[in-house]
Amino acid sequence: MAEKRVLITDDDKQTRDLVSTFLGYRGYKVFQACDAMEALELIEREDIDLVVTDVMMPKVNGLEFIKRVKAVRPELVAIVYSAYGNSVMTANLLKAGAFFYLEKPFDLEELDSIIQRGFDHHALQSRSYRSSPNVKNRSRIKMIGESPKMMALFELIEKVADSDATVLIQGESGTGKELVAQSIHELSARKSRNFVPVNCGAIPDELLESELFGHVKGSFTGAVANRVGRFEMADRGTLFLDEIGDMKTSLQVKLLRVLQSRELEPVGATRTKKIDTRIIAATHQNLENLVEAKIFREDLFYRLSVIPIVIPPLRERKEDIPLLVANFIEKFSRDTRRSVQGFDHEAMEALIAFDWPGNIRELENLVERMVILKGNGTITFQDLPEKYRGKALKPRVEAAPLPIDGICLSSAVEEFENRLILQALEKTGGNKKEAATLLNLKRTTFIEKLKKKKMHASELAFAS
Repeated sequence: MAEKRVLITDDDKQTRDLVSTFLGYRGYKVFQACDAMEALELIEREDIDLVVTDVMMPKVNGLEFIKRVKAVRPELVAIVYSAYGNSVMTANLLKAGAFFYLEKPFDLEELDSIIQRGFDHHALQSRSYRSSPNVKNRSRIKMIGESPKMMALFELIEKVADSDATVLIQGESGTGKELVAQSIHELSARKSRNFVPVNCGAIPDELLESELFGHVKGSFTGAVANRVGRFEMADRGTLFLDEIGDMKTSLQVKLLRVLQSRELEPVGATRTKKIDTRIIAATHQNLENLVEAKIFREDLFYRLSVIPIVIPPLRERKEDIPLLVANFIEKFSRDTRRSVQGFDHEAMEALIAFDWPGNIRELENLVERMVILKGNGTITFQDLPEKYRGKALKPRVEAAPLPIDGICLSSAVEEFENRLILQALEKTGGNKKEAATLLNLKRTTFIEKLKKKKMHASELAFAS
């Protein structure tokens, strides 16, 4: 297993030494720097994976330090702390790229837990930067994800953004279709003009035509004034037609005409108007099936799907769940004035095991609910609603038959525990930290058990 390298940056030597000693005991290779300039030199010279830094430092403060670190090593994880924090400073640090913010004084066990999550994040970051160097405008894409499927999606968004080609986004409900459309608009030459979304499934059929194309005064009952439609609002910008599969056939004909001629005719008007609007459509339905069923026009389908984009469901990119959860926790803790630190290991495993039929929207709703109900501390497996614990629940262990003469319960429990410890150490080659994880124990608790039992990892790992 590769050595994990941590850099502690603080002008206070006592704090540096304390944190360094603790993390060294936890098995990390620790470096120290008394200010940001020395830290930047160490980052250049050593293969640092993670930085823990104070904010208030001479010469260069923590915020500027994070910005410089991210410019040189964007995959490097930064954890910051301060005794003088406020919501504005915290928001600026996180915006600059900090992974987590801690108020000083902080608990060393809590720091270790955050560092472990930081290394998981570093592994994902490193893989994404190695596999997808072509994503140049990552910060302007309004989505979270570092899985291979998401990095491929981001690269495709970049490629199609600078054209005016019509895009058809397909994906299950809750996957973020509007975010993809917004990202395309923000990366395009039209970004200074309007991005106008229309949910075709949420507007009654009799109103949708007027909503899209506008109408003139007196064209129908209730038309007391001229009205500009969404197409005109998006002139020289982008019109996002969400749930396009719900549009009735008669309106599909008029939409096709606008796409072909680049002219529209408001309801009740006698003249057409020229427009310059880029169309991005989206649907959770399979439009090809709707075409076969004669529900959706084939010519419109081909006109819309010049560039098709398919968003993967969350169950196909579960490695992104920790990143999404961390983002939602930070967001909702700030918005609701709570101080939830995250999900513990067992709870996170349960989230990863779940299939998420509602995709990211469902995950976001769950995290918001958990942050509000928990209020502070760490969300545990038992805090989760039963629905999300189902797949992670352990199978029931059948007890051995009770002998006729009875049994010494404490001895039986001790023997059973010893066997589990033995198996965990054998599976991990004697690695105490990994064995503790298999048994859902803290490393310190696991080591204490070994000491009480007077066991040695080397003996157990190779015991028969």
